[in-house]
Amino acid sequence: MLDTSRRTAYTPEHEMFRDTVRKVLADVMVPHLEEHERNGIVPREAWKAVGAAGMLCPTVAEENGGLGLDFGYCAVVNEETCYIGSSAGFTLQNDITAGYIERLGTPEQKQRWLPGMVSGDVITAIAMTEPGAGSDLQGIRTTAKKDGNDFIINGSKTYITNGQNCDMVIVVAKTDPSMGAKGTSLILVEDGTPGFTKGRNLDKIGQHAADTSELFFEDVRVPQENLLGGEGRGFIHLMEELPQERLSIAISAQACAQRAFDEAVSFTKDRKAFGQSVFEFQNTKFTLADLASQLQVGWAHLDWALARHLRGELSTAEASAAKQWHTDMQGRVCDVALQLHGGAGYMNEYLVARLWRDARVTRIFGGTNEIMKEVVSRSL
Repeated sequence: MLDTSRRTAYTPEHEMFRDTVRKVLADVMVPHLEEHERNGIVPREAWKAVGAAGMLCPTVAEENGGLGLDFGYCAVVNEETCYIGSSAGFTLQNDITAGYIERLGTPEQKQRWLPGMVSGDVITAIAMTEPGAGSDLQGIRTTAKKDGNDFIINGSKTYITNGQNCDMVIVVAKTDPSMGAKGTSLILVEDGTPGFTKGRNLDKIGQHAADTSELFFEDVRVPQENLLGGEGRGFIHLMEELPQERLSIAISAQACAQRAFDEAVSFTKDRKAFGQSVFEFQNTKFTLADLASQLQVGWAHLDWALARHLRGELSTAEASAAKQWHTDMQGRVCDVALQLHGGAGYMNEYLVARLWRDARVTRIFGGTNEIMKEVVSRSL
């Protein structure tokens, strides 16, 4: 269980909510984690149960079916979901897609999608990455051309979280390819729209429970009313959401790192070697002490960043630095935690193996850590 006794970013109300989150996850998710991993997807029943508990999109306004709470409640869900070792796509819906729709959506779009997103009846995705365009979003090639009162979308996307489950996807497309980044728009596409198909559930190194897909758009016709935000302002809208997206990744990384550390402490205290517990060897204690120091710094920094974000002050450079530092730290902690398990750490039956596998992608998605350094350097 995460120790939140020294946290500074949360209120007593946040911590009361955390108690509810822990109980729901223990009931709905923990008994089925291995099943989710094997199947490569979290079933809709789990989404609906989590939604019924108020854990989906808690920031959505009451008039749109939500609770009207601050981002700290999303952060609590993020921390607790990651700490149990789940890669479920709840955080993407809570921290990313809900914000786009609530901030940019028309009243009709909000009423169409947000209540279902809150209840878990609607699962969403955002389609940015393409086979030839990853961190460089200006290089996307998917197009959305006007035809009468419609857009005709053509292109393909890949590595899309919630891609198999999604009922609606926010597609990043070029509405005016001649304008470069200024010709990019965001368009809502509903599952079942003719020409919109989902490819295979991609076979990843880790994060197996997170369904991750290829998406294909072949002459997909949607009404121009499906435009989200301003036409040609898609790239700007994406940049506006980056601080929260990257902070969200930092939160996930910190919680996963903490769980890996806790697993290592428990294992080394229980495992015997040469007549004593592995924990009693000086190398083990010093190694764990070093990890504990990194985690202490990480939680303090995370609370600083979270508090700034709740005040609307977290900059893109600060969020990018947080994403880079916390995911790098996650990688170090998970690797050392696995090493301290010895041969057992290489066995999939131990949670540390999953945490280690799942950690690798966090230095890649949301913008690679090399790009994070580039963003930070521009602010110097």
